[in-house]
Amino acid sequence: MEKYKAIPQGYMTVGEVAKKMGVTVRTLQYYDKKGLLSPSAESEGGRRLYTNKELIILNQIISLKSLGFTLGDIKERLISLDTPAGVADALTKQADNIRKNMEQLSASLTAIEHLREEVLQMQTVDFKKYADIIVNLQMNNKYYYLIKKFDEDTLEHIRCRFDKESGLAFMDRFNRLSDEILQLQKEDVPPESERCQRLTKAYWELIVEFTNGDMSMLPKLMEIGNFENCANEWEEKQAIVNAYLQPALEIYFSNIGIDPFGEVCDE
Repeated sequence: MEKYKAIPQGYMTVGEVAKKMGVTVRTLQYYDKKGLLSPSAESEGGRRLYTNKELIILNQIISLKSLGFTLGDIKERLISLDTPAGVADALTKQADNIRKNMEQLSASLTAIEHLREEVLQMQTVDFKKYADIIVNLQMNNKYYYLIKKFDEDTLEHIRCRFDKESGLAFMDRFNRLSDEILQLQKEDVPPESERCQRLTKAYWELIVEFTNGDMSMLPKLMEIGNFENCANEWEEKQAIVNAYLQPALEIYFSNIGIDPFGEVCDE
């Protein structure tokens, strides 16, 4: 960096550059520290001096910053942005980043709106349950609203029993089995039939898997699965499945000699 006793023609002090470009002196000092914009010269008195070349670079920095580029991005791109193709490529990449941010913001807005609805329906302040709902919204679990029906013990069981992948996989298996059972109901297949009993067995095995064999959870699950006032199509489907399966489960339990709500039946 050249040094001058006085400020030569064509050079500007940091204060003059800041005033001309509408930024603060502190900002220019910060850009210098980060290696984005260094002065061309310095006076013997220690005043940092800039030329029109730095003004052009500063204008570029300000423009890129207004487009959403980070200072790290700008530092990498300043050298290469000397052709229309280079500028176009940088803008294309930044447009992609903006689109991703918009998608994330849109998803966050949707999650907040859904959470607000659940909060009003719950009529209680329960931040732990709010957190569960948010996590499930982020997982794109469309059954997130069921969380408000669970008590804390059941929720804690779910948290310990399932992670994101296994939880979604379980719901997928449950729904596919429910669709098969619903088809039997539409065909009016009797509950004692081999087809119905086979699916009833699979349904019960899913319940046991969910509870991890803890039959004390059954009353809670029955209460949660009571869809007298169905809020959506999925609950309507489950209400039909539950009504169809009730006699089938009674037959199944009788055949295998167990009473899940009491002691093991005598053989």
